[in-house]
Amino acid sequence: MKQFTFKGLMAPVFTAYHGSSQQVNYEIVDPYAKLLKSKGVAAVLVNGTTGEGMLQTVQERKQVAEAWSAACNKHGLVLMVQIGGAPYPDVVELARHAEGLAVDGVLCLPELYFKPKTPEKLTEYLKNVAAHCPETPFFYYHIPMFTDVNVHMPTFLNMAEKVIPNFRGIKYTSGDLDQGSACLKPGRIIFLGADAILCGAVAAGFDSFIMTTLNICPELSDKIIACMAKGDVEGGRKTQRELNDKIATILKDGDWVSAMKKAFNESCNLNLGKTRAPLNFQ
Repeated sequence: MKQFTFKGLMAPVFTAYHGSSQQVNYEIVDPYAKLLKSKGVAAVLVNGTTGEGMLQTVQERKQVAEAWSAACNKHGLVLMVQIGGAPYPDVVELARHAEGLAVDGVLCLPELYFKPKTPEKLTEYLKNVAAHCPETPFFYYHIPMFTDVNVHMPTFLNMAEKVIPNFRGIKYTSGDLDQGSACLKPGRIIFLGADAILCGAVAAGFDSFIMTTLNICPELSDKIIACMAKGDVEGGRKTQRELNDKIATILKDGDWVSAMKKAFNESCNLNLGKTRAPLNFQ
């Protein structure tokens, strides 16, 4: 089974589209990967919330993953692919495809219609999915503000680790830092997915992060982590306020994904196009 040893900053990448046609722009993936590498970002998450994975066909998601696999191999980036947010047969197909690409990790949302209400039900669902990519490190995507799946994460983690052989941890996208901190444990990988509480999370012991702003201003997150590592708490707080002010300014242009994508387009020499419907509904 492949080992997962990455710690640090992982950018959840946007998916690029061509103009008004909204067809996926696969050609821009390579220069996008090169850009992130030049900014010090060493890993990417593909087809997540930021990447509009749930707004693509299964074939598009496969081709996006394939394009990023090639780019990551070329530029030396760690690759995680999000496979959830689709009917169960499609999730299984995406799990098998990700394993075939030999990605570094797979991230999976819960079932979004027949929502699991208990740690047992969530574990059962993920165990069934993970069986289709048994050689790939497997992670759960906890984002209750979107999924409305509010299972207690420390309880779930203890359970999942016992019955899912390739289970390695979670992406924790929640403002509940108390519960997030309770998930931390040696040998367990917990990615924080909440940009606005990075400083507090580092103080609590988090060491891995998947945050949209890493596409735009990874230097601010780097600075927060560096400040906290050397005990400069005030410097960390000051930089967190700077990051939060930047986020607030960006969000004046719309919801999270569409506004962040617009900010990326305006700050870089790459144009990834607009978001797809329903994100671009006015």
